[in-house]
Amino acid sequence: MKQYLLSVIQPVGEPPAPEVLAEITRDLEAFHEELKAADAWVFAGGLHSPSTATVVRAEGGDVLVTDGPYTESKEYLGGICIVRAPDLDAALEWGAKATRATTLPIEVRPFFGETDS
Repeated sequence: MKQYLLSVIQPVGEPPAPEVLAEITRDLEAFHEELKAADAWVFAGGLHSPSTATVVRAEGGDVLVTDGPYTESKEYLGGICIVRAPDLDAALEWGAKATRATTLPIEVRPFFGETDS
């Protein structure tokens, strides 16, 4: 089995209303349970907004630490899920289930050394 990263693409702005967020949370928990039952679960987690980020960068012989996101954008990485799947088509099926659960776009990417070629 190969491993794939499912990236949740979160828009900048206010979160959904509490009742909408509660439904998304239920759907996401059901998705995670389905992954576990299929032995496709590796890891998943949500991320705080980019405003909480700290960037650590090597520059010359020094390491610089700066507040804020590395890049400014209208969308950001809101969470990740790592799944096991036999191939890209199966990973895309998990991505389809993830987008239905989260109501957000999902980017599906294989890890290095995890492709068919």
